Amino acid sequence: MTGREILLGVTGGVAAYKAADLCSKIVQQGDFVSVVMTESAGQFIGATTFEALTGRPVYSGTFRPIEHFQGEHIGLARRAQLFVVAPATANFLAQAAGGFAGDLLSTLVLTATCPLLLAPAMNCDMWDKKSVQRNVTQLRSDGVHFVDPGSGWLSCGQVGSGRMAEPTEILATINKLLDQH
Repeated sequence: MTGREILLGVTGGVAAYKAADLCSKIVQQGDFVSVVMTESAGQFIGATTFEALTGRPVYSGTFRPIEHFQGEHIGLARRAQLFVVAPATANFLAQAAGGFAGDLLSTLVLTATCPLLLAPAMNCDMWDKKSVQRNVTQLRSDGVHFVDPGSGWLSCGQVGSGRMAEPTEILATINKLLDQH
C-alpha cells in the first residue's frame, strides 16, 4: 500500500543524518512525509535536505503557520497516519513522557491520535540512566511504540547501547504498524 501520510519528527542528535536516509526510503516506497524539526536538529542537518527529499516544507515553528492556519499542530496531526520521531533524544523522551508542549514537535505528541513510533538515540550513559528508562517505561505504558537502539560505536567514542536503529529496521516497523491500522 502506498500514499500513506507519515509525520517524521527529527530531534537534535548526531543520528539526525539517519533520519534523512529513513525519509528517503519512506518516499521511495510511495508514501508522503511531512518533517518537523526541533531547533537543535538544525544544528546537525538542514531543512533543505528534507525539503528536497519530500517536496514539502519542513515545519519547526509553533506559531508560524506554513500550511495549516488553524495551527500546524492541528493540521499535521490530523493528516498523519503514523508519527515517527527519529532520532528521539533523551530530552524529547522526557518531554513526551511528561506531556510537555514546549515546541511544535512536543505539541504534536499531544495532538496526534495516530500511532507514535520512537527511535531513541543517545550516548550509552544517557540511555542507561534511570530517569531515561523511567520515561521509556512511561511512554510504553502510554501505548507508544519503540524501535530500540542498538549497540555499537557511538559518536562520543564509546561502544554501547544508544545507537539509533538503522533506517531499514525503522522502515520495517513503520510498515508493520501501518499494516495493522
